[in-house]
Amino acid sequence: MSPAADPAASALLEVDDLAVTFQGSGGEEVEAVTEVSFTVRPGQHVALVGESGSGKSVTSLAVMGLLPRRSTTIRGSIRYDGTELLTLSDAGRRDLRGAEMAMIFQDPMTSLNPVVPVGVQIGEVLQRHKQLSKKDAREVSGDLLGRVGISDGSRRLGEYPHQLSGGMRQRVLIAIALACEPRLLIADEPTTALDVTIQAQILELLGELVVGTGTALVLITHDLGVVAGLCDEVHVMYSGRVVESAPRRPLFASPRHPYTGGLLASIPRLDSPRGQPLQPIPGSPNDALPWHDACAFAPRCGNRLDACTSRTPALEVSARGHAESLRCFHPLDADQPGEAPAEVTP
Repeated sequence: MSPAADPAASALLEVDDLAVTFQGSGGEEVEAVTEVSFTVRPGQHVALVGESGSGKSVTSLAVMGLLPRRSTTIRGSIRYDGTELLTLSDAGRRDLRGAEMAMIFQDPMTSLNPVVPVGVQIGEVLQRHKQLSKKDAREVSGDLLGRVGISDGSRRLGEYPHQLSGGMRQRVLIAIALACEPRLLIADEPTTALDVTIQAQILELLGELVVGTGTALVLITHDLGVVAGLCDEVHVMYSGRVVESAPRRPLFASPRHPYTGGLLASIPRLDSPRGQPLQPIPGSPNDALPWHDACAFAPRCGNRLDACTSRTPALEVSARGHAESLRCFHPLDADQPGEAPAEVTP
């Protein structure tokens, strides 16, 4: 568990039965997220895991209040420190964003303004939320670049995003997000566009910064390997719904949902025999069935029963513990025709 996390502390973020529906150009409605619930305590590190299209980013954008109002319907509840965000005014949301809650986006080249120096972009946050003068904001911005590992930060303040490498641009985004020391940080695939070496550096940096400040972290990723050394609790999403939730160690040691098992089995292992092929999950997320008729994962699942294609599984609290839940008719630890994937040690 994160050193700063207190198991007895009240929740900082509470997402309860969140549903997000988009209306298409032809008037049809598309449910991007349904029945998503989770909590984040102060200092806790929580992961939302799943393939592209599983609803992770939509969930985070709903929390941050960044979804377009037109053609979007949001139901349920999102409470930050006891305040209901879905009924909060736009001005109230803007006061929270950057100061109390911040987000690191997955593509720094499109997230940063290409025609504004990075120093100005960092300084805007400090001037808006900490009421610093332009001179003081520039000085603090240089210090922030140093904290995130960019050498000669004062000189870099005058550079534009295209003059920086991908790793440096991502560090600038982290500096912007942490400028006002937010209590909640959402990191949406923060290493997607980076090579493996830079990914490791960014994740190490992110871990050091959030642990050092006691910031609560929601990490959004498709890679369970990224989660292993950073998060306390994992929520696995598929086709817009949570299919399994558990603390990190029980989930890695004994995954119960076949989708979670597939994600873990697809991670390359250092102890595997040379030349052993990877074990991908069959099919693609586009093969999902509608949740209101069946289990969406059924077409790709080697554990499916007849019920999986005709009924919707409910999310039920596991008998293993109150922090664990599962949405499956035939989990991996039940009597089954196949075998559970090999254990991955976090």
